[in-house]
Amino acid sequence: MEEEEVVIVGAGISGLATALALHRKGVRSVVLERSESLRATGAAIGILTNGWLALHQLGVASKLRLTALPIQGARDVWLHNGKHQATPLAIGEARCLKRSDLVTILAENLPVGSIRFGSQVLAVKLDPVTSCPVVELNNGSVIKSKVLIGCDGAHSVVADYLELKPPKLFSIWAVRGFTNYPSGHGFPIEFLRVRGDPLVMGRIPIDHKLVYWFLALVGPPKGHSSIPMDPELIRQLTLQSIKNFPTEMIEMVVNSESDSLSLTRLRYRAPWDILLGRFHKGMVAVAGDAMHVMGPFLGQGGSAGVEDAIVLARCLAHTIKQVESTAGSGRQTIVISKVGEALDQYVKERRMRLVQLSTQTYLVGSQIQTSSSLVKFGCIVLMILLFNNPIAHTRYNCGQL
Repeated sequence: MEEEEVVIVGAGISGLATALALHRKGVRSVVLERSESLRATGAAIGILTNGWLALHQLGVASKLRLTALPIQGARDVWLHNGKHQATPLAIGEARCLKRSDLVTILAENLPVGSIRFGSQVLAVKLDPVTSCPVVELNNGSVIKSKVLIGCDGAHSVVADYLELKPPKLFSIWAVRGFTNYPSGHGFPIEFLRVRGDPLVMGRIPIDHKLVYWFLALVGPPKGHSSIPMDPELIRQLTLQSIKNFPTEMIEMVVNSESDSLSLTRLRYRAPWDILLGRFHKGMVAVAGDAMHVMGPFLGQGGSAGVEDAIVLARCLAHTIKQVESTAGSGRQTIVISKVGEALDQYVKERRMRLVQLSTQTYLVGSQIQTSSSLVKFGCIVLMILLFNNPIAHTRYNCGQL
C-alpha cells in the first residue's frame, strides 16, 4: 500500500488550486485525475474581485491577467421592447478567462509529478488499523493518506463517502462556446445579456479577437430525448432557439469553434443542504463543486473553489507539520484529532459564505426557470430582502494563505 501525506481527488480548478495552496505552505500532495490529460469543460469562467484576491495568494494572478481583458461593465437588453440597461457586475476587477488557461497555469506551478493522470478513484475506505483514509483506483493500486480532499466535482466519490445528499437539477440547460474573430470582433469589453423570455444569451470578450458566449435554455432541448453531444447538433439546436435574436448573435453561433461547444444541464447543491451538510468526517473533506456546485448566475463557482483552497491550506498546513514531529504510542490518535480539528475549522469558516452564495444563485435560477409570475415576484422580493447589494459577494476576501 502506497502512503502519501495528502491526496486530492480531481485535477479541476479546485483540486489544482488546493494542491498549489498546500505547496505554497510547504505541504506535498498528490492529485489523482481520472482523465489522461488536463481538462477544462465549460469553455470559459468569470473571475470577479474575490477570485482575483484568492488567485493572488496562489501567486498566479499576474500571469492570468495577461490572458484576458478587464470587463468594463454589464448591460442587459430585452428583445420584446428593445430596452437597454446598464447593470453592476462587480466591485472591482472582473475578467473572463479561458478555463484551459486557468487550469494550465495552476498545473504549471505545481512540482513535477504532482498530478497522476488516468487515476480514477473507485472507492474510499478507512484503514482498519490506523483509521487513515484509503482510496482504491481503477488500476488496482491503493493509496493511504493522512488527509483526503475530494475535489471531484458534482458526481463526487468522496462526497458519496461523506454521505452528502446528491446535487439537485435546475430545469435549465446551458450551451457554451467560443467564437474567434481573426480581424477583431469590435465589441465593447462588457458582459452583454440579451433576454428573450424565457431565453437568456450572454456574450463576453476574452480579448480583442476571442469571444465567449452562452445560451440558457429553460426546459429540455426540443426534439431531443437526451442531451446531444455532437457539436454540430448543439450548434443547430442553438440556432433554432435564437431565430429572433440580433444578427450579430446568430452569426457568432454560426462561426463558433466546434470543439468549444458544450450543452449541460445545470446542477446545484441546495442552500439548506450546505447549511446542514457534513463536509468532513475524520481526515476526509470536500471542496469546490464536490462541496457546493452552484448555477453560473453569479459567476462565483470557480472563485469559491479557489477560496476553499486558500482556507483549507491555511487550516491544514500548520497541523500537518505539527503532527509530523509527533512520536510515541499515541501518535495516530493525535494525528486523527488534530487533522479533524483543522478540517472542522475549514468547514466552519466556509459554510456561511457558501450558504449566501448558494442561496443567491438558487433564487436567480428559480426566477429564470419558472413560468409563474408569482414565483418570479417572490424570488425578486427575497433577493431584495436578503441581498440588498446584489454584487456584495464580489467584495469578499478569503484572507492570506
